[in-house]
Amino acid sequence: MVEKSHEEDLELLRGCLANDRRLQKQLYKKYFKTMFQICLSYSGDRVEAKDILQEAFIKVFTNLEKFNAKNSLEGWIRRIVTNTAIDYFRKRKRLVFQDEFPDVPDEEDRGSFTFQELTNDVILHYVRQLPDGARVVFNLFAVEGLPHKEIAERLEITEGTSKSQYKRARSLLKKWLYEYELSKQ
Repeated sequence: MVEKSHEEDLELLRGCLANDRRLQKQLYKKYFKTMFQICLSYSGDRVEAKDILQEAFIKVFTNLEKFNAKNSLEGWIRRIVTNTAIDYFRKRKRLVFQDEFPDVPDEEDRGSFTFQELTNDVILHYVRQLPDGARVVFNLFAVEGLPHKEIAERLEITEGTSKSQYKRARSLLKKWLYEYELSKQ
């Protein structure tokens, strides 16, 4: 199945490089939903996420000739989308890294609590509520799997700031998800 998807991507790639508008639209439609969710997880705002996605797909289409067909097209597009989201916030100086997060209890305060049947939509809803700086660090570390050193370099912050923002984001998410679970009981 992975091989079939890779072949489909190569066919789309060839068509896009030949400026076939139908295949360009097909490529966009194939990856729109997944990439929009990534943008939304960084932005927290649907309109802003659409702006980021549009900018990212412009980069995708203008740089298709640089794509190495041995790699995953989805992974390549994802990297462009992520980098575009980071650039978007860096250009607008919107990333604020708070030192204090009020009302975030220590994780030990809740004891051992397991979350039951949380959907991706519920989790994404709460990720979008995080302050911008914490949300971006959380996504880069927890979702993209980047080490704190690389996150610090990309965001032009210290490694300690990256670690503390991730810890605070994680604590806030646990608190909110805990409260969500309690409200359902």
